[in-house]
Amino acid sequence: MEKQTLSFQAEVKQLLHLVTHSLYSNKEIFLRELISNASDACDKLRFEALDNGALYEDQPNLEVRVSFDKAARTITISDNGIGLSSEEAIANLGTIAKSGTREFMDRLSGDRQKDAQLIGQFGVGFYSGFIVADRITVESRRAGAKPEEGVRWSSDGSGDFEVEALTREKRGTDVILHLREGEEEYASTWKLKSIISKYSDHISLPILMRKEEWDQEKGESVTKDEWETVNQAAALWTRSKGDITEEQYHEFYKQISYDSQAPLAYTHNRVEGRSEYTQLLYIPSKAPFDLWNRDKRGGVKLYVKRVFIMDDAEALMPVYLRFVKGVIDSADLPLNVSRELLQESRDVRAIREGSTKRVLSMLEDLAENAKDKYASFWKEFGAVLKEGIGEDNSNRERLAKLLRFASTHGEDGVSFADYVARMKEGQEAIYYITADTLAAAKNSPQLEIFRKKDIEVLLLTDRVDEWMLNYLYEFDGKPLQSVAKGAVDLGKLQDEEEKKKAEEAASTFKPLLDRLKESLKDKAKDVRVTTRLVDSPACLVTEAGEMSGHLARLLKQAGQSAPEAKPVLEINAEHALVQRLQGSERFDDLAHILFDQALLAEGGQLEDPSAYVRRVNALLTA
Repeated sequence: MEKQTLSFQAEVKQLLHLVTHSLYSNKEIFLRELISNASDACDKLRFEALDNGALYEDQPNLEVRVSFDKAARTITISDNGIGLSSEEAIANLGTIAKSGTREFMDRLSGDRQKDAQLIGQFGVGFYSGFIVADRITVESRRAGAKPEEGVRWSSDGSGDFEVEALTREKRGTDVILHLREGEEEYASTWKLKSIISKYSDHISLPILMRKEEWDQEKGESVTKDEWETVNQAAALWTRSKGDITEEQYHEFYKQISYDSQAPLAYTHNRVEGRSEYTQLLYIPSKAPFDLWNRDKRGGVKLYVKRVFIMDDAEALMPVYLRFVKGVIDSADLPLNVSRELLQESRDVRAIREGSTKRVLSMLEDLAENAKDKYASFWKEFGAVLKEGIGEDNSNRERLAKLLRFASTHGEDGVSFADYVARMKEGQEAIYYITADTLAAAKNSPQLEIFRKKDIEVLLLTDRVDEWMLNYLYEFDGKPLQSVAKGAVDLGKLQDEEEKKKAEEAASTFKPLLDRLKESLKDKAKDVRVTTRLVDSPACLVTEAGEMSGHLARLLKQAGQSAPEAKPVLEINAEHALVQRLQGSERFDDLAHILFDQALLAEGGQLEDPSAYVRRVNALLTA
């Protein structure tokens, strides 16, 4: 192949400018990224060699080597992994991976420390070399290719890159960084070792550097021809828990998650029995930007007997726990396991069930013994955890105990257990209301009788709540009851005098109710006197068993059709506006205003806002 000069993809040019001008505050990440890439190349060779052992050629031992030349001001990261063909060098080093620079750019916050963490997350780690280098040369040959089929790629990061053929005896890749003026500190054994120890100690492959010894006669350190391993060279999860510090657990988490913050909690266990596997699972401190993308694969990496198989093995963790990061290493799965096989394997189901239970145990421990941490978790991931109520029938009771809500007692983080513990004597149900916002829930007219009697009501404002309630009917034997559905029945909490008064009002106001039904026959299914209102003139409720107005609105907002169901208008017979209806010349106008106000109070939208405004203006000017 003749030497070619090609241009970078336009987005790569933007990225290179960003890397060289904005992310220099955390320069040492370049070595972390390049060693990770080298490790991935070895993992890929190991995986492809399952079907073709000849790819190992005469080098069965996979490794990464880091060296430097102080005089030439270069650092070289070498691996004997899968390598690159000419086509792959052009495609992989001249354009951006699927994740894309555009999304990378959109995620930038202006905080250089956090922005630097995004580099690996979006598959652009190679370009981090330009943080310290003004030229990068890549020499590579793909495993199984002939020596003369090697390739040399070179660029100064200004917009073009050169590609030419290279005769290379050994497979794998050398990434040679030509250090910028002023970056000579990285061409030292001590500096490189300290970075490797900090970021790459967990890499399961040996990372080798030339041995350095102190020469008494010369009075300086002398580099030997002998290579030594400078990392633990053992996968972190395979080591004994007693040998791993919390700092090492945290650094490993940051490495696999590209998160700049320490995890909220983690669990490390070896499971034996029907299935044998090791799990190292983390709960992040902050929700990722794509948390609500249910199609995004999970954050658990699958290994089989320490051999990397795949990233984001979604079959190992339920969708509602998609925020969990970590590693699962199985001793039972075949090395050639595919995503399709993962869906059907009995061993995988056992791992999934065991890992799910382990995560729930971790959350239960936080909820019981670290309430502040659990409150932080709930704020970030609570709405996602609620999905499990409908998706994981076997763990529904455990999940219900982990749920937290706001309530009319002015508290956040109220559990069902908290609520049940302070239920009033004679109270038989757990009362709740759903709404679009906390303010709308707190100020709903449906709560007036409950507030008067000091009965606690849970305020549910997450979009997932209405869906969740289709699967959750009771807790600890106490039924869940919406205060906005059906006729209000407080059972033993409502005295006989109140019941008698309500019955008398229904009889006295029957002519008025009949007239309202006729006037509002196109809007309301029924009109009745209520005992749930204290200060408001009217409210809308849904018949038991029918879809709530809140859920119907959510479905319409999502572009889905909702069954047409007319609400019931309940009126407060003692309110001045209701009493004014009797004998009023503007009965129909007042009736429609009463209905529209009730609809607005529950967060609904008027079908004809101008008609409502016209009626109100007519009454104000009468």
